[in-house]
Amino acid sequence: MNNKEVYRKTLGFSLRRVLWDVLALVLLLGAGTLGYLIGEKAAKNGPIGLLIGGLIGLVLVIIVVRFVSYLLKAGQIAMMTRGVTEGELPDNVIAEGKKVVRERFATVAVYFAVTRAIKGIFLQIGRGVTKLGESIGGETGGTIGSAVSSVMQTIVNYLCDCCLGWIFYRKDVKPTKAALEGSVLYFKHGKTLFKNMGRVFGIGLASLLLIGAPFAAIFYLILKNQAFIAPLAQKIAEELEDSTSSIAQFLTNPATLPIVFAVVGGLIVWSILHSTFIKPFVLVGVLRNYIESGKNDIPTEESFAALDAKSSKFRKLHDKL
Repeated sequence: MNNKEVYRKTLGFSLRRVLWDVLALVLLLGAGTLGYLIGEKAAKNGPIGLLIGGLIGLVLVIIVVRFVSYLLKAGQIAMMTRGVTEGELPDNVIAEGKKVVRERFATVAVYFAVTRAIKGIFLQIGRGVTKLGESIGGETGGTIGSAVSSVMQTIVNYLCDCCLGWIFYRKDVKPTKAALEGSVLYFKHGKTLFKNMGRVFGIGLASLLLIGAPFAAIFYLILKNQAFIAPLAQKIAEELEDSTSSIAQFLTNPATLPIVFAVVGGLIVWSILHSTFIKPFVLVGVLRNYIESGKNDIPTEESFAALDAKSSKFRKLHDKL
């Protein structure tokens, strides 16, 4: 199967995750609204009720909705992995993905622990890059360092998904060992994998321009003549009366405030559509290269020992083997 075929057959997982994300938003808004109404009626204190309701809604979202959404993501990666390694997928991909996740639930749990360790390593590197930039170029250097750190974080997110794919691929070994192998591949084949990142960012930028920009333009056309803009700008001006920053001036200008809302709205829509339709396609290609890079070079104990020195969390997991 080529990348397009794997992507097409596993896209159903992404669509279901969007539905769960919508449910999460509805649940959070509903809990907050209900809390506000109860607080207003029972104690004449709607804001406190809103806060309590919002917190309850947030807990429910984290426990139920996000958990289910993650299981769908794990099932999608499991099926992507099967598609790129075995060259075929079952007719009912969704049902098979759910079955694999249920059967290897412990595997998914181990994956969480390992990715935390790997992210910790990259966060340390990212902070080092930012500090180095600040020491060399002051504020400008720090900004450049922060930008590099953000790029690294994007790379880590993709590679963490690939790590889970490797764990599903190495189904004949213990989940902990497979997870450690997958994380070692970050570092053993980093140069090979990072070559794919140009395509990742290129596609991301293209989708931002083709999806985010048009929606931002639509939102601006809708908002620019709305009656509530001028009063809202005045309200913001009252709240920021002591501020002279350019951002404050931008927010308090009725002519530019719609631009802010339009850009934010465009970014939100782009983020949803990109995560649903574009990112999975990119992930298939990165996942294929990731697994191919490790097939003929399975990490060894010597590789584990080298990474032990970089992460105490990794070392603790290694000690449990």
